[in-house]
Amino acid sequence: MAQITLKGNTIHTAGDLLPVGSTAPDFKLTNSSLEDVGLDQFAGKRKILSIVPSLDTGICEKSAVQFNKDVADKQNVVLLNISADLPFAAGRVCSAHGLDAVVTLSSFRSPSFGQDYGVEIIDGPLAGLLSRAVIVLDENNQVLYTEQVPEIAQEPNYTAALAALG
Repeated sequence: MAQITLKGNTIHTAGDLLPVGSTAPDFKLTNSSLEDVGLDQFAGKRKILSIVPSLDTGICEKSAVQFNKDVADKQNVVLLNISADLPFAAGRVCSAHGLDAVVTLSSFRSPSFGQDYGVEIIDGPLAGLLSRAVIVLDENNQVLYTEQVPEIAQEPNYTAALAALG
């Protein structure tokens, strides 16, 4: 269980992030077309999993904009923005900002994602949502980098995540 904060107040997640070197478990998340997809949909690509509480909030939105900009010219990389948001809300935010490199995925049908990846918030006012975390996977879903952002209102370390892509 990770201990993080929300505006200085301690909250906890369901577990810890996947260890570097491990293989990420498959998932079933819902895309903007309301189709359920898994990691196999992105086979052969390096992946940035930008996990956020809600894309429809300031820091989460800012993070999506920054990662979209950072991966726009990268070959063989897919940016997966994962939240518990309904696909409609996530799609609206991406459309409003022209985020064409972002693939939005929702855990609203798959609460096991938050438990399997150690990012489900289990207490406090955001209980049931996902914590802010970044996981970078290689083409074979091996974990190259993880960051559990310690304060929900803080942005992730974009530079370190991008460096992990090689």
